[in-house]
Parts: sequence; C-alpha cells; structure tokens
Amino acid sequence: MAMDAATEHRTAHVPQWKVDEIESIKQLVSKYSVVAVAGIRDIPAKQLQEMRRNMKDVVKIRIYRNNLIQRALDESNSDLSPIGSSVGDQTALVFTDLNPFKLFQLLKSSKTEAPIRAGAIAPADITVVEGPTSFAPGPIVGDLQNAGIPARIDKGKVVIRETKVVAHAGEAVSHALSEMLSRLEIYPMTVGFDLRSVYDNGTILEADALDIDEAKYATDIATATTGAFNLAIAIVYPTPATVPTLLAKAASDARNLAINSAIPEPAIIDLLLSKAQSSAMALAGSITDPDALGESLQGLLMVGVVEVEVAAEAGEGEEEAVSATDTETEEEAVEENMEEEGESKEEEAAEGLGLLFG
Repeated sequence: MAMDAATEHRTAHVPQWKVDEIESIKQLVSKYSVVAVAGIRDIPAKQLQEMRRNMKDVVKIRIYRNNLIQRALDESNSDLSPIGSSVGDQTALVFTDLNPFKLFQLLKSSKTEAPIRAGAIAPADITVVEGPTSFAPGPIVGDLQNAGIPARIDKGKVVIRETKVVAHAGEAVSHALSEMLSRLEIYPMTVGFDLRSVYDNGTILEADALDIDEAKYATDIATATTGAFNLAIAIVYPTPATVPTLLAKAASDARNLAINSAIPEPAIIDLLLSKAQSSAMALAGSITDPDALGESLQGLLMVGVVEVEVAAEAGEGEEEAVSATDTETEEEAVEENMEEEGESKEEEAAEGLGLLFG
C-alpha cells in the first residue's frame, strides 16, 4: 500500500500535459510495428518540417522531451526498454510499419545540404572554387577577403581569384566565413535524421546493422548463386536448376567418349567413318612409295591433289589474270577425272581402308 500511495502522490503532481504526452507515445507504440529513435541535432526548423511533410504518408515523426520518452517506453513494453538507451541529446521518435532497412534508407535519403553555422566544426575540407559570382562590385569584395576568400573585381563583376580551401576538416568556422559561404550558396553540412536504433516486433536493431550497400549486397548474392551453381555442376548435384545442364553435359561427354573410343553407335557412325577416312588418307599421303598404295588409293589421292590445285589456282586468280582457254582445259581435265572416279569413290575408299588395315 505504501508503494501505491507514493506512486499516486507522485502522479498527482505530474502536469496533465505530460501525462497526455506519455499516453500519446504509448498509443503510437501499440499502433505501429516499428518504433525508432533518431537524432535531430543541427536540423534547421524549416528543413525538419519539410522532411516531416515529405514522409508523412509512410512514417510518423514525433518530438518529445527525453524523460517523457523514457517513461513511455518503460511503461509500454519491456521489450522496448533497450532502445531507451539511444534516447539522448535532441531526439525524435519515428513510428512506421516499414521494414527497418527501408526505414533506414528512407531517412538516409531525406538528408539535405545545409549552411554551416558560425563556430561549427567543418565536417570536411571546405573549398571555394575560382570563377565569377553573382555579386555586383562593392563592399562585398572586402567581406570576402576578410573571410579568407580571394576576390577581386573583373569586368564589372566580383570574381573568386583562385580555388582555395577556406576551412580544413575539424576546424571551427568563423562568423565571417559562415556568412560568406551562405551568400555564395555553399552548404558544407549534411543534415537529417540520424537513426540510432529500431524496435521491430520484439527485435532491437542498431543503425550499423541497417546500413547496407544494396548494390554490393545484390552483387554478393549473384556471385554466391553462380558459385553454388558451378559447385553443384562440378559435384554432379541434381537440383531443378542444375538437372538440364547436367543432362546436357552428360550427353556431350557420352558423345565425346563414344567418338574417341570408336564405339559404333547409330548417332555417331557417320562421324566415325569420316574420321577413319581422314586418318586413312593422311596416312596414305605420308607414304612416299606409290607402289605400296595400290591403284585405288593412288586414284583417291590424285583426286585430292587435283581438288587442292584447283582451289589454289582459284585463289591465285584474284591476284593475276588467267586465260580463259587454260581455265577451261583444266576444268575439263578435272571433270573427266571426277566422272571416271565419282561412281566408284565409296567402293574405292572401302578398298583403300582394306588395303591399309585389312
């Protein structure tokens, strides 16, 4: 009873607006599946309102006092308590039904460039590029030079004389430089929601786990898929994706084996005969003693020689003129020879094989 009385006493002194805000947070927590804590430091009010407007259809962003956020999270769900450790500095709560990874990318893409305030630390080297400005001649030249920006008047316009780093990363920016950078429309700062942690249906995810390079992730998946496919083919592992390739490879390997082993199968018999005839002709062509070949093989070899000579002469015809009479004579000789040998070509090839190997 003492604890209940103390709680009642403490609650009785809590302003009603605080009670209402805590209740509002608890209602939003129960409505949305994803609750995120995001930092909002250095976001100008105008840009903050614009970002909230642009994302209002997919996320609800609310800004509360940190102590009220902590209390509402503690009272809502014990699973939410861990994200309370991310509450600090200037904080906003983000409520949505988006996937946490999509939420991270959405908030990241909403960041915009902003001017740098006087006294702020430069996040990177700030460079002013040489060239004309939109300023008319006047005191602005002195203001630019006082800010460390080399300027002069040229043809009735104020120009930056040279490209110069006016503030290095980690240096504080002076009031004069801050003002001149804004007037030159140079915005060195990138401001936006800094997502810290996310609660997603009982799971707590930190920002570094959500920051994924989607292009690299897709490339890694494609590389892994290719590697897995190649491994499955290499170890002949049958899956719906690999069976067509495995069957095609098996058919190709079987065909090559049958050809190399001279297995007389109907599907390859033509290739085997062609290969045998080519080998026989090559062997016969290497024999220097014509009497050892026999008339049949000599005739076959002569046909091959005539065909090669005709092809060679046809090629030489592109480089030099050949008389019509000589061409006709050679063609007639070839035709007569082919007519005499054509009808018995297959029989003579068989006889030739018999002479060599039979």
